[in-house]
Amino acid sequence: MTDNKHLYAVLLAGGGGTRLWPKSRQKTPKQFLKLTGNQTMMQVAAARINKLVNWENIIVVTNRMYLAEVKKQLPEIKVENIIAEPAKRDTAAAMLIGALYAKSKDENAIVINAASDHVVEDLPEFVKVMKAAVETATANPYLVTVGITPAYPTSAFGYIKVGKDIKNIQRGLTLFKVDSFTEKPNLPTAIAFISTGAYFWNANMYVWAATQLKAAFAKFMPEMLKVCAKLDQLSSQDFHKALPTVYKNIESISIDYAISEKADNLVLIPGDFGWNDVGDWKVVYELGKKDLSGNVTIGDEKEARTLSVNAHRNLIHTDGRLVAISGIEDMIVIDTDEILMICPKNKSQDVKKLVERLKEENKKEYL
Repeated sequence: MTDNKHLYAVLLAGGGGTRLWPKSRQKTPKQFLKLTGNQTMMQVAAARINKLVNWENIIVVTNRMYLAEVKKQLPEIKVENIIAEPAKRDTAAAMLIGALYAKSKDENAIVINAASDHVVEDLPEFVKVMKAAVETATANPYLVTVGITPAYPTSAFGYIKVGKDIKNIQRGLTLFKVDSFTEKPNLPTAIAFISTGAYFWNANMYVWAATQLKAAFAKFMPEMLKVCAKLDQLSSQDFHKALPTVYKNIESISIDYAISEKADNLVLIPGDFGWNDVGDWKVVYELGKKDLSGNVTIGDEKEARTLSVNAHRNLIHTDGRLVAISGIEDMIVIDTDEILMICPKNKSQDVKKLVERLKEENKKEYL
C-alpha cells in the first residue's frame, strides 16, 4: 500500500472474453472465474493493485449486470466506489468516468488504470514499474502508459512504437516518447516489429493525473467530455444517479483511438513482469500446473475429478463431473453444466467462431 493519499486505481471489470467460452459467458465473464488458482482473476488483480493503492481508493468500473458479483468477490471495496455502467461503451468512457470519479474525491488524484483479467507473474517488478509510472505522472504533465516488453511475436496484442528516450528515471527503467500504435498486426508484421526493439505490447495499462486526462478529452474528445462535464462536481450518490443519462449520450470508443493515438504528451515505461491477458484456453494451459503427462486440470471444485490414460499435454476443465480422457494429445476439454466444448489446443483462438455462430443462430441461452 502507499502513503500517497492522492493515489487512486480504476479496475476495469466490465468486459467479456469470448475466446474462453463456454466457461466465460455473458453472465460470468472471465474476470469472475478461477482460471489460474484458487482466487478469481478479479480478486487476484485487486490484491495486486492493493500493493500500490489503499482499498478505500480503489474504484471498480463494471457493467450493472455484474454489480452483485463484484460486491460478493471484492467485499474490501466500498460500495460507493463501484461504478455500474448501464451500457458498454468501451475503455474511453470507462477510464474517463473512473478518473472523474476519483477527481470528485480529490482534485489532485493520480489514477492507475488496470484490467481485472490479466496475469502478472513477477509482482515485485510490477510494483516497481507502476511506482515509477506514478512518480512520472505526478511530477510531469504526462499521460503514462506501461508497455510490455514482448516475449515473442504474436498477432494477439496491439503494439506501441516508441521514439526517442526522454530520460532514465531509475535503474533499469527508461522513459520513452510514444511514436505510434498498431492494432493486432499479422504475424509477419509482429516479427518485423520485435526485430527493431522499438515496439512494446499494448496492455492498456495507463497512469495519469485526473486533471491531465480531462484536459486530453477537452482537446480530442470534447463532445464526450461535455456530456460528462459535471460528474466530478457531484457527490457519490448523485454521481451514480447521473450515469444512465451520461451513458445514453456518449459514444463507444477505445482509449487508444480516442486519446492515446492523438496525444502529444504520451510517454511509455517498459514493463517486463510476466504479463499476460489470458486471451484464450491455450494461454490458460501454458499458465497452469502440469502433471507428469503434461496435462493441466482446472475447475471450480476444490478437487477436480479427472481420469486420463495415455493422454498428454491436454487442458481439462471440470464442473463437478468426472472427465475421462484416453489417447488424446494437445486438446482442450471444457465441461460446464450446460455445454461440453472440445477443440485442438492450437485452434484455441477459433473458439470465438463458435460464439459468433451461436449469435448468428440466435441461441442466446448459450452465450
